[in-house]
Amino acid sequence: MGPMNELPSVSVTDLADDAVLLDVREDDEWAAGRAPGAVHIVMNEIPVRLGDLPDLEPVAVICRSGGRSGQVVQWLNAQGIDAINVDGGMRAWFAAGKPLAGDDDAPRVM
Repeated sequence: MGPMNELPSVSVTDLADDAVLLDVREDDEWAAGRAPGAVHIVMNEIPVRLGDLPDLEPVAVICRSGGRSGQVVQWLNAQGIDAINVDGGMRAWFAAGKPLAGDDDAPRVM
């Protein structure tokens, strides 16, 4: 596996507003705000929940800033699953003015 800069990635501006993203953040981060079409699987649960991955490839993986999702992309690619990292994570999604879904009682903080 090469250095992180060789990781397949995509910019938030190249994704549809309702893109099906794999969000690997923790539950409280997910509750505070997420892409409307995202699928939530906490990073540590990925190996036992491969059957819950979005049914399309490449799988676009997102976290808060791109670090955890990058690790997940590396792991998925090693399993033969086509995955790409969302550059900048939900911070970039939020900064780009993309739509957010969230739990009603959670603060919208990226």
